[in-house]
Amino acid sequence: MHEAAAPAHLPEIPNFITLITHWVGHGPVTEFLHTWENAIFAFLIVGIVGAVAAFVARSVSLVPGRRRQVAIEAVIEGLDNMVCGVLGKKEGRRYLPFLGTLFLFILSMNLAGLVPGFKSPTSRFEMTFALAFSVFFYVQWTGIRRLGLVGYLDHMIGQPRDAAGWILSPLMLFIHGIGEIVRPVSLALRLFGNIMGEDTLLGVFVMLGALTFAWSHLPIGIPLHLPFVLLAVIFSVVQALVFTMLSMIYIYMMLPQEEHGGH
Repeated sequence: MHEAAAPAHLPEIPNFITLITHWVGHGPVTEFLHTWENAIFAFLIVGIVGAVAAFVARSVSLVPGRRRQVAIEAVIEGLDNMVCGVLGKKEGRRYLPFLGTLFLFILSMNLAGLVPGFKSPTSRFEMTFALAFSVFFYVQWTGIRRLGLVGYLDHMIGQPRDAAGWILSPLMLFIHGIGEIVRPVSLALRLFGNIMGEDTLLGVFVMLGALTFAWSHLPIGIPLHLPFVLLAVIFSVVQALVFTMLSMIYIYMMLPQEEHGGH
């Protein structure tokens, strides 16, 4: 599907594609880069995160002797504790690769807007929508695989066990169906709104700082956005955690509940 370009009325810190378009001018290549810049930055982030992961994995030892390995193990242990705390150790280890990758990918995209020349792909609804519906299809596939097709349909109609339950089953199917669709939409809107607002705030203060000495015609300004950078980092981490934790809860709700009665 054709990607929408960034809204012109929203202030945004220029990225390297924006600068290339400004310097070279509009043409087939720059038009393509500008139209698909969201996907381009997403693929760049995937490549960078993958390269970092491969580099770290190559130097892993049984006895951590480097700060880099200690930091990576602390992140993995934190994710493991979070996921296993909700799903239990057995189920948590099963779904940790998906949820951990989801968290790291979203966090990297959230933070990319703070890197000069980059932008946050999650500041566009197309990206958060794609992420949310990936979670949606993963949850539905998990339900069918773990419950079986009959068990999945039984779950969707509210597990009727009497005449009243069967009479209300079409209504329950409708309600559950709407609920399953609304969840990814809410995930997408929450992440998109927060990251877009964060990037817009930074863009506004960068512009104000650049205009401070506009009267002097000198290429200088005041970095008014710096106090908000730490706030943006915190928001980026929180939003990645919220998206991952809600995805984890959606998976939990689709699992056979008799296996999780103690959690």
